Amino acid sequence: MDKNASIVLRVDIETQMTQLEEIYEKLEQRAQDMEADDPARLESIAYQIHNLYNAVEDLLKIVAAHFENHIADADRWHSALLKRMAQMIPALRPALLSETTFRLLDSLRSFRHFFRHAYSADIDLSQLMANLAKARQLRAQLQADVKHFLDQLDAS
Repeated sequence: MDKNASIVLRVDIETQMTQLEEIYEKLEQRAQDMEADDPARLESIAYQIHNLYNAVEDLLKIVAAHFENHIADADRWHSALLKRMAQMIPALRPALLSETTFRLLDSLRSFRHFFRHAYSADIDLSQLMANLAKARQLRAQLQADVKHFLDQLDAS
């Protein structure tokens, strides 16, 4: 990889990771002192989980655009992008996501889809808590995966 392209990619990734941290801060603020009988708070937490997934997807798009930038299945590109980033592409790039991170993101993708399309549904507390736990687990996993990815790029 060209040195300048590598620098731009690293800066783009680091900028996106900073944005993810800002979303995590909002998520933790919303989740503090959460009450089951506070639907506005529950919706706000769900919205931040939705935003978190979208920001991660933007990170994946940054990497895909830099390397391969082509997902053939337009109808299922969200899941195709996620799967692609969990794959190492020989002679092109290492995998960005570990299997654990992939599974967490795939589950959060499903929650994001539900949240976007369930206009009249109430937020289920147990479902929200499960997804909040996954979002929290994702934080360290994704940071480790991104560090590993960048380290592998530096080594090649």
